[in-house]
Amino acid sequence: MFRLWAREFKDGRLVKDITISDMAADKSRTKKIFNAVDEVCYEFDLSRPVWLEKNINEFKRRDKTRFNQDNFIDSVVFDYLDIQVIEED
Repeated sequence: MFRLWAREFKDGRLVKDITISDMAADKSRTKKIFNAVDEVCYEFDLSRPVWLEKNINEFKRRDKTRFNQDNFIDSVVFDYLDIQVIEED
């Protein structure tokens, strides 16, 4: 099972969080990550974030990254969106 945890923060406080699960064995890890981020954006009513070089490097190193206003084309009402892989098979 693959699980990704997403958390939205504003003024240092957790505003929203969601855990996305994917049990499909035929998908690649990358596909699972992008599908989970798409689902998070749908649930939180956000546009898709742009993965900058710093996000890619951070995610490769720690399975975790943070998206802020620079990653979104539309204006956002939170300080940052934190995503983290919490379980992989």
